[in-house]
Amino acid sequence: MSGPATSTSLKQPAPALQERYAQAVCPERVRRDVPLAPLTTFRIGGAADLYYRARTSEELSRAVCVAREMGVPSFLLGRGSNILVGDGGFRGVVIRSDIATLEFRPGGRVVAGAGLDVFPNLINATVARGLGGLHHCVGIPSTVGGAVNGNLHFLAAPPARDRTVFWAEVMEGATVLTPGGEVRYEGSQYFRFGYNSSVLQKTGDVVLDVSLKLVPTPRPELRRVIRENLAWRNERFPALWLYPNAGSIFQLIDGINAGLLIDECGLRGHVHGAAQISHRHANMIVNLGGATSAEVMTLIEMSREAVAREMGYELETEIEFVGEF
Repeated sequence: MSGPATSTSLKQPAPALQERYAQAVCPERVRRDVPLAPLTTFRIGGAADLYYRARTSEELSRAVCVAREMGVPSFLLGRGSNILVGDGGFRGVVIRSDIATLEFRPGGRVVAGAGLDVFPNLINATVARGLGGLHHCVGIPSTVGGAVNGNLHFLAAPPARDRTVFWAEVMEGATVLTPGGEVRYEGSQYFRFGYNSSVLQKTGDVVLDVSLKLVPTPRPELRRVIRENLAWRNERFPALWLYPNAGSIFQLIDGINAGLLIDECGLRGHVHGAAQISHRHANMIVNLGGATSAEVMTLIEMSREAVAREMGYELETEIEFVGEF
């Protein structure tokens, strides 16, 4: 399992180093001991030693580069979906990308800042202009940068739903900040997209903005797909506002949804503390109110052990583990 072992080794930067970082970035906007739970869709996790919201590409580049130069551990935060933050918080600086720029160009081309919400902001803006391609991903919490990092995906429009639509299909390229501090534009092939993955997960590049190529589509057709996709999600997945969660916990395995395997093991609806394997979708764990990361980890391990023992499959997590567990 890709678990929290790597992040538990982070040591808290000395107070003097934290102060130097704050002074180098923007002392009046670097906050200390900021709870991370409210900044994630799971609503779980401890506090970050330092927290900074970058509003422009220049601010984001500086915040990341200074952290790297000083050796301050950093984590780039978007909407906080698809992650589980440890109860011990994050030793270092959490940098939130708030780059919400949006530019429309001729020929269905769109340039969007990495911190812009895919839904509702980007999807609503593109649909209003009769541009299709992103509308399949309606209802999924993600920023543009997060969509690149995990190759955001969703089943194609009804009624068939016979294929998965990936973010890679609409992306022409992106401006990235490299680990060496260089800002450059890379075409889509550079990102080596896979299922729930991209090269960003290995290189450490940071997305600043993304170039998309969308398709002119009648607005009524786009709105029909949006309505039907939202209805489909509401029937099958726990409501995020009522049951905070991080989406699917485990990857597909041999083309099988992990939720089906977990369900076969009789764990659907199982509760541990204030965390529950969702009664609506067994590949999702929900926060019933005040759940801890330790409680979620117990359910993750319980699911993995049961599926291995009873079904003969080894489940691999697809969420990211951040901070101290």
